[in-house]
Parts: sequence; structure tokens; C-alpha cells
Amino acid sequence: MNLVVVSNRVARGKPNEPMTGGLAAALLPVVEHSGAIWVGSSGRVRDGHQKEPFAEVEALGSGAIATLDLPAAHYGGYYEGFANSALWPALHSRSDLIRVSRDDYVSYREVNAFMARALMRFRKDKTAFWVQDYHFLALGAELRDLGVDDPIGFFLHTPWPVAAVMQGVPNHRELVTAMLAYDLLGFQTAEDCQNFLGYVASELGLAVEDGVAISQTGRTRCEVFPIGIDAEKFAQYAAKSVSHPDVSRLRRSLNGERLAIGVDRLDYSKGLVNRISAFDRLWTEQPQLLRSISLLQIANPSRGAIEAYGNLQNDVARLVSDVNGRHGEVDWTPIRYLNKGFSQAVLAGLYRTAQIGVVTPLHDGMNLVAKEYVAAQNPADPGVLVLSKFAGAANELDAALLVNPHDIDGMARAIAIAAAMPLTERKMRWDAMMKKLRGHTIQQWSTDFVAELEKCRTEKAAVAPLATQPPQALRWLKSAISGVRLI
Repeated sequence: MNLVVVSNRVARGKPNEPMTGGLAAALLPVVEHSGAIWVGSSGRVRDGHQKEPFAEVEALGSGAIATLDLPAAHYGGYYEGFANSALWPALHSRSDLIRVSRDDYVSYREVNAFMARALMRFRKDKTAFWVQDYHFLALGAELRDLGVDDPIGFFLHTPWPVAAVMQGVPNHRELVTAMLAYDLLGFQTAEDCQNFLGYVASELGLAVEDGVAISQTGRTRCEVFPIGIDAEKFAQYAAKSVSHPDVSRLRRSLNGERLAIGVDRLDYSKGLVNRISAFDRLWTEQPQLLRSISLLQIANPSRGAIEAYGNLQNDVARLVSDVNGRHGEVDWTPIRYLNKGFSQAVLAGLYRTAQIGVVTPLHDGMNLVAKEYVAAQNPADPGVLVLSKFAGAANELDAALLVNPHDIDGMARAIAIAAAMPLTERKMRWDAMMKKLRGHTIQQWSTDFVAELEKCRTEKAAVAPLATQPPQALRWLKSAISGVRLI
């Protein structure tokens, strides 16, 4: 099978360079080992007078990366507009932050159509397309319009909200109808899958049978594929990175205090304000923990041109400054706040150095940071994961200390419990979580999805001969009116 993977952006296999996001980090090993072609944006735009060549094609393990320049006239409306100012807030149940125009939706559809045309050059015998995430909800429909009858699958890395929230997205019915052109839709959790099927039934009035949505375009199977990581590889990174200069300097600077770590994009879905407020509450209510626990918060800025993100960056910086000013000393800073990215290898070493991993999003599809933190730990002396119950990872990592990120006092108590947890309990919890990670790897995730997508080809082949035969009632009708002249 010729597998073509599609996402908004791609990543290159360079462990010493910062990753651009969780999706890119997840797909990298899939492409490296599967022989797939990974197609995405080059990060550049082009004007309407240029041709549509790929900016760059390069090998990636046994696979390849192909990048293209997206159309300049539509990129802003597509990316900063509809994708990240309508879909992203809605998918994370923040419909109050939706800010889009009709032109943004037009641009979103234009870029989806542009990508579909670009993908045609990769279509060969027995091709299957695997589309990633909310940037390309309509790409399957655009490929069908170009005559593609190969299996097309889609995986959503974010949550899918309840129908009432999705109704806040302009053109939501048209968009979800377009999604039904996919043969297979994958979701992170059963709740996300149920929410989508609930929307299809209630808003579109379509039949849903055993996880299959039945529409004019055919049958769309909806299934759950929780994404994993390569836990063993990440553990190797962690063991090797303890001698990295950044990791060594951090370890020397701690002076025996316990370190908590948070690693996130600077995004309102990650719960950064609540997390920092929880540490503030911890130090206020339990002053004996001052100088005993500090927080390293890495928050890589993104989407700065969008107002909500600019406001968040200012709010978090102001809050960190306030907390440090209130609790800090001349020789101790409670929160080390960094607005930059780190490579996977260095992050693994930082995770291993921290005794507490704090992953407290308000709403998240999976959150691979939680899994990476667990995988990076020293088996002989593992740290404790404090995890939001609203992250998809909580379904698997139920041996973490699960918290409600809206409960500031509850999070503060959980952090204190994590800091004081005895080694026996820490090892027991870590063993349970690591067992889950080893059983649900990124390789297994991709293998399972692609296997289900390939089944769609077999099912189509079985149905195709039947489709050429008229139904029994139609054959009877044709027989009944044969020889009758209609006036």
C-alpha cells in the first residue's frame, strides 16, 4: 500500500532541534518506519502567479517528506482565521473565543482544495490517504470531488465537543457533512467519538449504526485510536541527556529542592493561569514548602497574531512576575518561566530531573507531555505525575494524581502530596503507567489505524459489484413498466 500522510506542518528527524508540536512529534516515527510520504506546509506562502511545485522533498528514514508553499491570498484566513480562531476554540469548548468572518471560511475551504490538488501527484496504485487534524476537515470531500475513490482516513488530535458547542462554529453543518466523505474517522477518546456521532444524529438527522454514520456519500466508520509514544526511545533520550549542559546546569541549581515541571505551548487550553495560581496557593497556604518546591514552566509561544494568544502571553507573564515577587528571595526564584522550545532529547533530561510533572490542561485531546514525563523517569526513583482529568491521557494514566484544573485548592493539595509521596508508592504508580505506555505505542497506534483504513478498501471492493445491480424493488419497477410508453 502507498500511504500518504497529510498534516498542516511536518517535522524532520533531528532530536537536537526543538519540535514544532505534539502532532509533528507523534507522526515523525510513523513516517520514518512505515515508508509513508508525509505532505504538509513548508511554512512559506506563494502568490497566485507562481507554479505549485513542492518546495522540498527529502528522505525521512524509509519514508519521505514533501512540503509545499500554501497560497498567500488564503493562508491567513485559513490558519489564523478559521482553523485557529473558530475550530480550535470550539474543539476545546471555548466557543466564547470564536472570532471569524465569512472570508475566513472561504479561505479554509480554498486551502483544503489546494492541498487536495497537490496530493494528486502522489496518488498511485493502491494509495491510501491519512489526513491529520482540524486544519483539513474538508480535505476528504475535496479529494472525492477530484475523483479519488481510494480509502481516505482522518484522525483528530484534539477533542470533539458536544453538539451545542459545535453549533457555534459558522458553517458547522456544511463542514461536518464534508467530513463524512472520509471512510474512517479516528478520535482520541470514546467521549470524543460519541460526541461526533451525537452531532451527526441530532444535527444532520443521519442514521448511526454501530459507530457508522450513513450518509449520501456512503458509510463513515468512527473509531477510537488513543495515540501513544515510543516510550523506550524516550527513556533512552532521558538516560543520555542527563549530561547535557542545560540539564546539568538545572540539576546543579536546585540545591536539594524538589522541582516540578510543566511543558506546554502557550495556549489557553493548557490551563497555565490556573496551574500557576495553584503553586501560588501552595506557597501561601504551606509556607514551609517555600524553597522546597519550585516550578520550571516552559511555555513556547505560538499563534501570536491571534488576539487571544497575545492576551494570554501578557496575563501569564504578569502572573508569574507577581508570584515571584511575592514568594521569591534574593537567592531563590519560585517559578522559572521560559518562552522557548527545547529538543526532544533535552526535554527528556529535564523531565527526568523533575520530581513532579504537572500536566493540567483545561481540555486536551491526549497530551503527550504526560506520557513523555512518565517514560523519562528513572525506574529506581521515579517522579509523580499530576494530571488533569480532562486530558485524554487520563483514561490510560489513571495511576497519576488526577486533578480538576478548575479547582485551585485541589491542585495545590495534589502537588504537596506528590512532593511528599514515598518511594514505594511512586514506583507502584510509575510501574502501572509505564505498563500502559509500553502496551499502547505510537507504532501500534499507526498500525491499528492503517489496518482499519485498509479494511475500507476491501469493504468497498465487496460492495462495488452490488452497487451496479439495481435493488429488487427497482428491478420489479423496471419490469413492470417495460413496454409502456409514457406520454
